Amino acid sequence: LISQAPVQEWMDTTSPSLDNLPIPTCWPLDGGPYITLPLVLTHDPVTKKRNVGLYRLQKFDSRTLGMHWQLHKGGAEHWRRNDEQSRRMEVAIAIGADPTLMYAASAPLPPDIDEMVFAGFLRGQPVETVKAKTVDIHVPAHAEIVLEGWVDPAESRLEGPFGDHVGYYSLAEPYPVFHLTAVTRRRDPIYVSTIVGRPPMEDAWIGKATERLFLPLVRLFIPEVVDMNLPVHGVFHNFAILSIKKRYPGHARKVMHGVWGLGQLMFSKYVIVVDHDVDVQNLKEVMWRVGANTDPARDLEHATGPMDALEFATTEANFGGKLGIDATRKGPEEGFPREWPPEIEMDEAIVELVDERWSRYGI
Repeated sequence: LISQAPVQEWMDTTSPSLDNLPIPTCWPLDGGPYITLPLVLTHDPVTKKRNVGLYRLQKFDSRTLGMHWQLHKGGAEHWRRNDEQSRRMEVAIAIGADPTLMYAASAPLPPDIDEMVFAGFLRGQPVETVKAKTVDIHVPAHAEIVLEGWVDPAESRLEGPFGDHVGYYSLAEPYPVFHLTAVTRRRDPIYVSTIVGRPPMEDAWIGKATERLFLPLVRLFIPEVVDMNLPVHGVFHNFAILSIKKRYPGHARKVMHGVWGLGQLMFSKYVIVVDHDVDVQNLKEVMWRVGANTDPARDLEHATGPMDALEFATTEANFGGKLGIDATRKGPEEGFPREWPPEIEMDEAIVELVDERWSRYGI
């Protein structure tokens, strides 16, 4: 915590306005302009635990924003706890913070991990903060812009539509309203934004970074996992493909349910499990294994559970069906009485011989 910060070089606490920010309307049917890379900072009213989340914000007018707190997010949990106490909730919004903090705010961290601490771990030094001017929240000291204000849990307003990362518009729904009390910023700030839509877009590479960074955490809970692929075109929560070291009958199904019980992987609509020697990053190989190794009457696992708030294909919001596909090799212990055929592979000596002589062939 520092006392003077670049983000407070200029401030307006008397007549703050959003009209001076170049907030874009991204897609033709969007409900209005959207702040798309905001860091929304809140505190639990009881435990005082901090949450830093990345939630889109619709500009309603010069002093209010729509707070798109999805049901399963940390900010929504703080909102619910303030609602239980019928108290107004203080909120701060940082725009243009350190990229590691922006990433940390989007990452599927365990509930007890502080996003600023995680960002400090990634960048190798703590994130400096400064106390906001009109709310009791510590904000990133080196952000470009900070918006301060409050949310009344009893107040909501239709937010949306919005062209989202799933490639469709999320429809208008009631969400809390943020009321602006102050704007602080650098003297010459840079407004930071992104546009999401049908994949792949910019956010796709954030998702792939998450896949790589969190693979060790997945292995901590499901140690038999060799690798994992959350395909870009599956928007990261529609498909999860995992290779495993299979050891016993039903092992693939155990992994499926482990995935559905693990953090935000619970939203996975389809989970495909393959053997350890399959390259899950090669979708051609994965599809070959699915087609060759599965019997739809035997190898499909149907389940129901929580769904992402942006999922629109299910009958009910936030809840729906899931499908697991066991594309591993089968043996007699799994009720497969036939001989499993060997895969076609060239003899290694022949491959080496051809490689050695290739330049002589004149091809």
